[in-house]
Amino acid sequence: MSNRQIAKRYRCWPALMAARGHWDNLSLLDSFRRDPQRGQTYSLQAAGLFLDYSKNHLHPEALLQLFAAAREADLPRAISRLLGGEPVNNTEKRPALHTALRFQGEPDNEKEKVVGETLAKMTAFVNAVNGGSWKGFGGNAITDVVNIGIGGSDLGPRMVAEALSVSGHGQKNVNVHFVANVDGADLSDTLVNLPPATTLFIVASKSFSTLETRENAYSARRWILAGGCPESELHKHFVATSSNVAAAQTFGIAADNIFPMWDWVGGRYSLWSAIGLPIALALGMDGFNALRAGANAMDRHFASAPLEANMPVILALITFWYSHFWGAQSQAVLPYAQRLGRLPAYLQQLDMESLGKCVTRAGEAVDYQTGLVLWGTEGTNGQHSFHQLLHQGTRLVPVDFIACRQPMSELDGQHQHLLACCISQSQALLAGKSLSEAQAELRVQGLSETQIDELAAHKVIPGNRPSNTLVLPELSPAALGALIALYEHKVFCLATLWDINAFDQWGVELGKQLGGAVHQALQSGQYPEIWDSSTTQLVEMFKQS
Repeated sequence: MSNRQIAKRYRCWPALMAARGHWDNLSLLDSFRRDPQRGQTYSLQAAGLFLDYSKNHLHPEALLQLFAAAREADLPRAISRLLGGEPVNNTEKRPALHTALRFQGEPDNEKEKVVGETLAKMTAFVNAVNGGSWKGFGGNAITDVVNIGIGGSDLGPRMVAEALSVSGHGQKNVNVHFVANVDGADLSDTLVNLPPATTLFIVASKSFSTLETRENAYSARRWILAGGCPESELHKHFVATSSNVAAAQTFGIAADNIFPMWDWVGGRYSLWSAIGLPIALALGMDGFNALRAGANAMDRHFASAPLEANMPVILALITFWYSHFWGAQSQAVLPYAQRLGRLPAYLQQLDMESLGKCVTRAGEAVDYQTGLVLWGTEGTNGQHSFHQLLHQGTRLVPVDFIACRQPMSELDGQHQHLLACCISQSQALLAGKSLSEAQAELRVQGLSETQIDELAAHKVIPGNRPSNTLVLPELSPAALGALIALYEHKVFCLATLWDINAFDQWGVELGKQLGGAVHQALQSGQYPEIWDSSTTQLVEMFKQS
């Protein structure tokens, strides 16, 4: 990537290049030695979260120019447009008002009014299911709920429900399950031990035609009918979140059991809406509303804090800095919380579906990198797999460490070990191990000088690798809501800096379009003349299976 276009966009680009040169002969560890208060200087709190971003290659001039870039991109105005409901999704001519889904207090506009009405409907439904008054076809209370969705209708609700339902914030009456993959094993493995008479399905699909959700829903319908449910009582076992009311009713879902979706909320930003029904069932409405309140607290911070003290803005500028001036191509998110194990997968969609664009908002091809590959897993598991690459590999990978101050189980002694691992990993990325330190370490172990010469270089760890540490007070609905909103707003800031649309995803559509023709060929054996030989060969192979 040449960066020529983006360099022309920012008058401060030469100053940013000069600020990058500050680090040519200076390490991060040197900067801590020079400034004993660096950790405190580069930290801030917002919406109950604490961010330490001191282990990044930042200094006053670099920050000055990064904030100048944010202003040149008119980021304050962009934030105002987003939160004010202007059509920031320019290709689809829509606002992106996921923040309206978590408003607090009385509604003051039409969208907040319909959100409030939907919340009231959700509350009645959740209370009926969790309270036992919603009965299945045999007259017994519902014991299990299966959410059928994919992408934004699965990743967010699944991540939140799994993170919080067993952490003291969940209700105990109903078990919540998730099915997404069109691979039939996903649904059949989920249903194998569930009783049809007390199982309820949520079909989450805006169009009610998404391939994976459609096929799983019809298979679930057949399973319920085979389990003894009369067709006239299907409405007791299916609800939907969709904008296609007619298709949902044709399927057999009663009109009263259909919760609305709106085109001003994108799928990957929708867990705060009725797409969050499985969250509300897992936590109860009080837990769901606490999640919304935590996100709203981050919204208010994002709207009001100056750029220099704005947590989403700072995180976005750090990514922008490493992407364009340090050659970073990927970002690791490492939650040191077992129950947040699905957070990286959720953030992959949020980040890469939003920022994986190759044209500007005006449709002009870009010559600069947009979007980093986001990946990760829960700590400490990652330390025994890919952390080797982080410490001694040749790629610079910025890392977000995420930890909770309070233990997430009664085994609080193990929580101290968990926190120690989290802190020490960021410390190791910062400090590394020099050749002289490796040699001294080996001498203490009693190795000969010849052995030391042979081995020491292999034990050198470069260090000088960047990381952020985000601390939640506890793994609670409010704290998790704030964390999710933080990353949502970070993504929007990066889209603004890169002049791309964060709210469309046309690249997702091509595979869907081609998939229909491939499926038809697998069934009929007839292939379009324009297919490449590889596709034809693979279809023929699977057709003969």
